[in-house]
Parts: sequence; C-alpha cells; structure tokens
Amino acid sequence: MKRAAILGTGSCLPKRTLTNAELEKMVETSDEWITVRTGIKERRIAGAGEETSKLASGAARKAMAMAGVGAEEIGLIIVGTMTCEKVMPSCACLVQKEIGAVNAFALDINAACSGFLYGMDVAEKYIKADPALKVLVIGAENLSARTNWEDRSTCILFGDGAGAVVMGGGEGERGILGSRLFADGSLWHLLHMDAAPSLNPDLVPVDYHGPFIRMAGQEVFKYAVRAMQDGVVKVLAQEDVAPESVKLVIPHQANIRILNSLTGRLGISAEKIYINVHKYGNTSAASMPIALDEANREGRLQPGDLVLFCAFGGGFTWGAAVMRW
Repeated sequence: MKRAAILGTGSCLPKRTLTNAELEKMVETSDEWITVRTGIKERRIAGAGEETSKLASGAARKAMAMAGVGAEEIGLIIVGTMTCEKVMPSCACLVQKEIGAVNAFALDINAACSGFLYGMDVAEKYIKADPALKVLVIGAENLSARTNWEDRSTCILFGDGAGAVVMGGGEGERGILGSRLFADGSLWHLLHMDAAPSLNPDLVPVDYHGPFIRMAGQEVFKYAVRAMQDGVVKVLAQEDVAPESVKLVIPHQANIRILNSLTGRLGISAEKIYINVHKYGNTSAASMPIALDEANREGRLQPGDLVLFCAFGGGFTWGAAVMRW
C-alpha cells in the first residue's frame, strides 16, 4: 500500500515586516527583551488584499506548481486556521474558489498551532483509501487580526502567513510512517481566544474581554515542552525510529526557548532543528508548513531523509509525525 507523501511545498507571506524596534514604539518593550525571551526579531503583518484565504491560496499555488499538479486534480482541500476572515464559509471553501479547484471538497480544522499537523493526518487517511487522490493541506493565519496590541506579553509573539503542501500516494518507501495526535480540553483557559461579541445577551461570557488571544505564558511553556517531547517519543517508538536517524526536525515555531528546551530533551543535535521563528514569529498553524517550504527550497531535504514534525497549540492540542522524504 502506498504511503501518503508530500509532492510539493509552498508558502506565502505578507509584504509588511514589523520589527522589534517598531514594537518598542507601540508598547513598553525592547528589542533585547523580545529577542532574549522569544528569539523573534521581526514578523509579517497582513495588509489590504492579504486576507487569510488569499495567503492560503498563494501558498497553495506554489505547492501545486512544485508538485506539477493542476487545480482540477485536487480532490480535497484542508485548511488549518483559527483566523479566517469569515466564520462561514470555511477558509478551505474560499481557497477552492480562489484557485479553481472545481473537483475538490473542502473543510477547515481548528486545532490552533497543531492545525497543519492534524490536517496532514486527516489527508493521510484519505490517501490510504484512495492513493490517486491529491490533497492540499494548508496552514494559514492572520493572527494580527486577533492580537491585543496593548498587551506586550502576546503582541510581540505573533505574525501572519501561510504554508501549504500537496499530498498524494508516494513511490516506494516515501511518505508518512506514522503520527500521534493528542488533546486536553481541560486546560483551554491557559491559551484561548474568544469569538466576536455574541448578539444574544444571555450568551455573553461574564469575563469577556474581546476577541483577542489570551495566554498564561509560563504555564503554556511548561506544558508545550513536555507535550511535544511526549508526542515525539511516542511516534518514534511506534515506528521504531531512533532519534539519531532523523535528518531534520520541523517543529512548530512558538519561541526559541521552547525549541531549545525541546532539543535538549529529545537528544537530537541542534543543527537538525529547522528554526525560522526569528523572521516570522509564531504563525500558529502556518508555522510548520512555512518552515517546511523554506527547508525544502534551501535543499535541506533529500530523498530518503527521515523528517520529524511536532506541534503544540491551544486546546490544548499537540502531536508528532515522522515521514520519509
């Protein structure tokens, strides 16, 4: 049976760059403070014409071009997002219209920063059932639209962007070997984002503070490192893969302290961890596919390489997957 493989990658980023120096003029912070605690130097901020679905469509087109797959060949579109410009229809439906994928059905996954990883797992199940199926899996976010720009503990962290892959049946041993996904809804209060104000006064939360990202940073940090380590250990054991045989790790780009802590716990050398958080900040579901596309276009991935993915996000949601490139 063919495994589900990645046939092409793509990414799309807003034109505007917001630097730490610019943030110093907006809130009480400094470039040094941000850099030391997060590793972030700048992030992209969407402007007019760069809605979430437009960024997602841009990334999808680049992935399809690399894969040599036309829009009419796409049978399924999955978008991991929590910041689409519309609640309904889904971002995936807007992408379907935008790229002309007339033969595709479409759906969104809201698993916060784990959305792309969840999406790849769903795509794998469909491809195993039909190896001829071509699936677009996209992570796309405009977190600037849901950031409280007066809260220095969160506004320094987030950025906008989109990444995408085309998945289909792989040849030989190529493709996803296995994945492990998890969730713990009892911890939702540590990292969450309220919806727009309810039009039903009886359903307005007592502690409603606006549709912003709210986070208990220190608590999230502790859970994130432990959870991603646990997911990685379990998927590597499940597939009988030794950590030292992994050629490249594509983690969710949350912040540099989480990535450094995770590296130490996993026993995987630092040069195998792909990091671009300094350029884009935390782009939630978009961070892994953006990093994957950059690594791919830089020549960091060769046929037969073992690639490890891991993510952690609000929900809490987390997981890991291992793939032969």
